[in-house]
Amino acid sequence: MAIAPAARRVPRAQATPRPRPAPAASATSTASTPSAAPSRVRDVAERAARLDRLMHPDPRPGAHKVVVLALDGVYPFELGIPHRVLGSADGRYEVLSASADGRPVRTDSDLTVTPAHGPEVLAEADTLVIPPYAISRASAAAPDPQALAALARVRPGARLVSICTGAFLLAAAGLLDGRRATTHWALSDHFRELFPRVELDAGVLFVDHGDVLTSAGAASGVDVCLHLVRQDHGSEVANQVARCCVVPPYRDGGQAQYIERPLPPTGGTSTGPTRDWALQRLELPLTLDELAAHAAMSTRTFARRFREETGLSPGRWLTQQRLRRARHLLESSDLPVERVAHEVGFATATSLRRHLAAEAGVAPSAYRRTFRAPFRTPGTS
Repeated sequence: MAIAPAARRVPRAQATPRPRPAPAASATSTASTPSAAPSRVRDVAERAARLDRLMHPDPRPGAHKVVVLALDGVYPFELGIPHRVLGSADGRYEVLSASADGRPVRTDSDLTVTPAHGPEVLAEADTLVIPPYAISRASAAAPDPQALAALARVRPGARLVSICTGAFLLAAAGLLDGRRATTHWALSDHFRELFPRVELDAGVLFVDHGDVLTSAGAASGVDVCLHLVRQDHGSEVANQVARCCVVPPYRDGGQAQYIERPLPPTGGTSTGPTRDWALQRLELPLTLDELAAHAAMSTRTFARRFREETGLSPGRWLTQQRLRRARHLLESSDLPVERVAHEVGFATATSLRRHLAAEAGVAPSAYRRTFRAPFRTPGTS
C-alpha cells in the first residue's frame, strides 16, 4: 500500500493568517448611528431657541408699550439701551423704535438706522424714551420742529424719559419748566443758559418726577431703565434684568463722581475700602469720626475726598445705602417696620418713615404693598 508523502510545513513567518470575521454590529449601534447626528442638531437648536427666548422674549398680551424716538444724530449705544434693558424683563414691555418722519435716521457714527415705525406710533406709547442725539441739534435754541411735532403726538398720561441730550427736547417743549432735571454734566452750563426755568442738577444719575424722568449721559440710560423696571415691577424683577444684562442693579453716588475736576495732590488714597467696610455695618450708628479713623485720615480730609469720589457727603451716602437696604427688606421680607429700621441702622421706625417719605413719597407700609404685589414667578403673567 503506497503511503502519501508528508505535507511540507510552511514556516510560521511565511504563513498566511486566516482572515478573522468582522464582529457583528449590535442592533442598538446600527439602529442609532443614522439618527445620532440629527438628534444632536435638534438638541443644539432647541437650546439655542430657549436662550433666544430668554434674551429676546416675546411681549406678553397687554405689555407696557415703550416707544424709542430716534432723532437725527442719535447715539447708537443709548438708542439700544431701552431695547436691551426693558426687553429683558420677561415680556413685560413691548419696545418699538420710531423716527420723527418715518424715514431712516443718521446716527452720530458712520451708520444709518431704519426704525420700524413712524411718528404715528408715538400716540400708542405708554412710555416714550428720547435717547441722546447730536449736540449741535440738541443744544440749538430752536429745536427741530419735526421733533417737537413728534413729541406732541404723545397722549396725555404717557411717561416721558430722556437720556443725556434728550432732556434738551423736553426742556424746549416746556415740559421741564419749574422742575428738577438732569443731563450730561459737560452740557450743564449750556443747558442752564438755554433753559433758565429748569432746575438743573448735574450731580445725579437720573431724576424721577413720576410722569417725566431725565437721566445723565451714556450708561445712566441703563440706570434709569432699571429704575423703571424697579418702579413698575419691584426689585426682584429689576435684579433679574440686571443679571441678564450683566450690570449692577444700582450704582452708588451720582454723576458728580465722573465730573472732571482737579484732585488734591496728596497721593491716591481712596475712601472705597471704608465704604465697603461701612456697607457691612449699616446697622451700627456709624459716625464721621469712625469712618475717617478707618480710612486713616482726618475727618476734614476724609469728608473732602469722600465727596470728590462719590459726589455725596458721608452722611448722605450712609442714608442712601440704609434706604436702599430698607427698601429691599420691605420688598422681600415680612419684618415689621421697626425691625427693618433697626436692621439698616435707623434709630427709630419714625426716622425710617421720614427718610423714605422724603425719597419715595410713601410710608414703609404703602411701599411694601406697592412693590410686593407685582412679584411674579418668571414666565407667568
